[in-house]
Amino acid sequence: MSCCPQPLIFLLLAAAAAPRRPCGPLGLSRDTVLGRPGANITLRCWDEAPGNVTVSWRAEERGRSQRLPAGNALPLHRLRHEDAGTYSCFVGSQRLRSLRLLVQEPPETPRVSCYRRSHDHDVLCEWPLWAKPSPGTRAMLWVKQRFTAENATEQRCRFFSKAQKFVCRVKVPRGADDTKPFLVSTCVSNGAGGAAGEDKIITLNGVLRPDPPLNVTVTALEKAPQRLRVNWSYPSSWDHRFYWLRFQVRYRPEPAQTFSEVDQVTTTWLDIHDAWRGLRHVVQVRAQEEFGHGAWSEWSREAVGAPWTDPKDLASEMGFFSSQFPMEDGTYGLTLPPELFAEDGADGTGGPIMEASARSTASPYPFLVAGGSLLLGIALCIGIVLRYRQLWQMGGWQGAKPEGEGQHVLVPLGPPRPPLSDTPLLSLPRSPAPGGLHVTSLDYFFSGQ
Repeated sequence: MSCCPQPLIFLLLAAAAAPRRPCGPLGLSRDTVLGRPGANITLRCWDEAPGNVTVSWRAEERGRSQRLPAGNALPLHRLRHEDAGTYSCFVGSQRLRSLRLLVQEPPETPRVSCYRRSHDHDVLCEWPLWAKPSPGTRAMLWVKQRFTAENATEQRCRFFSKAQKFVCRVKVPRGADDTKPFLVSTCVSNGAGGAAGEDKIITLNGVLRPDPPLNVTVTALEKAPQRLRVNWSYPSSWDHRFYWLRFQVRYRPEPAQTFSEVDQVTTTWLDIHDAWRGLRHVVQVRAQEEFGHGAWSEWSREAVGAPWTDPKDLASEMGFFSSQFPMEDGTYGLTLPPELFAEDGADGTGGPIMEASARSTASPYPFLVAGGSLLLGIALCIGIVLRYRQLWQMGGWQGAKPEGEGQHVLVPLGPPRPPLSDTPLLSLPRSPAPGGLHVTSLDYFFSGQ
């Protein structure tokens, strides 16, 4: 039969046989009386008092003295925490007995959580309380390596009234193994009883939980209406010269309640590419150890920012509103322009409102296109006129020049002319009609001479 090594068996048996540390009520002295809030108790000076003796009582707490009803037995009803103190009985001026009254409830069972803010910090174990503990309540924490018979180190825990929780600090020796398991035990006790927390097994890597990132800012990127730049910095408790963090960013547009998240961010900035135009966005960042050890930090404080908006678009949107009229609550708000509340025109068609709407929605681009088209048409017409003018001049020149000079002859539309040999080069001058110009003289003007 196979068997485990003897040293390992010894360690397992020692850990299993080690008795659980007792966690009971604090020891009370003989002259201490315990009462719970709301209960009724009776304090006695003597077990059997003489019949002819008058016993008086006096309550002393915080330097104050208060006379109480006389008698050997002092009944106290519906105890409160304020009733705790020292009660003394007297016969005349002689003090016979002093009793210490404690008004306490058994402590709450601790539910401990441990964390370490960075690799070079101690481990903090804490647990919250529903109610303030009774005076004299004591909380203790013990830490020892698992599967060893070594004595546990004992730590006294402090109560922080503002945070309403107990906090214990576990010293981590330099060079400690971050993967070695430790066993953590807790006990809270007072005069009314004791409560032990559940034992926890932790490792130094497993309890890493950084503080939230700091200085989270959201800025707009110029000419990018759907982008936001988020910047933040490492928490002051984390030394990023030796150890790094990875981050998670979440954001949402107002007033939406659902966040979008971006994981595995290793830088201290992020560009959001799907922001909503013109809306404010709420952004938060949290951190974790770069290799995923431990837990995520709490979310940082909310930072708010809106994407870049074109000033022209903003001016055109604000141009439809006026802030000259106060609201019902006394503040000045945005109101519609007075033109929209004017009565219809004389013809009943509502002309002024329609004209104002047309002016406000007219775009300059159709006018630019129409103007460009008109200029292009005019330039085309001028080109055609100049081209045909040259052709007309060339046609007149060919009618007066002889053949063989490299000119292209225009095809006549009328009946053919007689041969050049039968046509004189120059027409005989004739007396022009009064007030006119002879037609045959036009060849001279088109000849270019």
